[in-house]
Amino acid sequence: MKNEQIKHIPVLLEETLIYLSPKKGESYLDLTAGYGGHAGAVLKRTLSPEKAVLVDRDQTAVEYLKQIFKPSSVQIIHSDFLTISKELHSSGEKFDMVLADLGVSSLHLDSPERGFSFRVDGPLDMRMDQQQQLTADIIVNSFSETTLAKIIADYGEEPKAYKIARNIVRNRPIHTTQHLATIVAKVFTGRQKIHPATQTFQALRIAVNQELDQIKDSLPLWIDLLAPGGRIVIISFHSLEDRLVKQVFQERSGQKYDAELELLTKHPITCDKNSLVINPRARSAKLRAAVKIKNRKGSYRAYTGKKQLPNL
Repeated sequence: MKNEQIKHIPVLLEETLIYLSPKKGESYLDLTAGYGGHAGAVLKRTLSPEKAVLVDRDQTAVEYLKQIFKPSSVQIIHSDFLTISKELHSSGEKFDMVLADLGVSSLHLDSPERGFSFRVDGPLDMRMDQQQQLTADIIVNSFSETTLAKIIADYGEEPKAYKIARNIVRNRPIHTTQHLATIVAKVFTGRQKIHPATQTFQALRIAVNQELDQIKDSLPLWIDLLAPGGRIVIISFHSLEDRLVKQVFQERSGQKYDAELELLTKHPITCDKNSLVINPRARSAKLRAAVKIKNRKGSYRAYTGKKQLPNL
């Protein structure tokens, strides 16, 4: 893949830099490094590539990261974020900054062969890690109607989940994205605000990649991986992800004697109108941030010198 072929716009970049607050010499863990947009901006400020670990479960992204950060000493790892988080946690690693951008990249959506989008026809794949066995094709064509309906209802929050599952089962085999989208759309009548297949495709992608389970199991590890005074930023793209992040952040913060975090965002940060003009796919992005408490008397001001964060 040639560098000029990649047109990647990192979501909420300015806001991410504000809350991560990178400083020279600090360590950085990027658990979804993708095509390096956030990582490149952070490393320009830390000037410490040897203290950076960039992770992605997509081999294509990993190869691209190796190109753009060559010949620096950045450590680039092909792994899902749960596996690497467990390994780093077991080895006692600590980081000044942790970032997880949980969205699907535009490169995935724009590549028909990856099967993430119904807007272009392609195989029902949806794997972020193409080495894994489970694909959307397997789920659509072999899972029971009841299981399909539960996936679509739970992960897609789709009110018509059972009707959609029934229609899918009746029309098997289904092997392409546009064929599936057409079958899903037949369940709906009248005009829809979004494409009728949007929530079903979201649900299948989450199921294929076990996204919510990975996030749920990873969040406590990410907090433990923070050094005292370390900042964590998590960007999510739908309510199920954001709900998990909010819940864990609240459980580990507050006025409790054993609180580990101080929240930097009372409410999630979203993109402004100007950013959405440049990157309309970022409209559902939500950023939450927190800092690891140094001690019970510590505060964000204590280790940044800032009275408060700027209004964004």
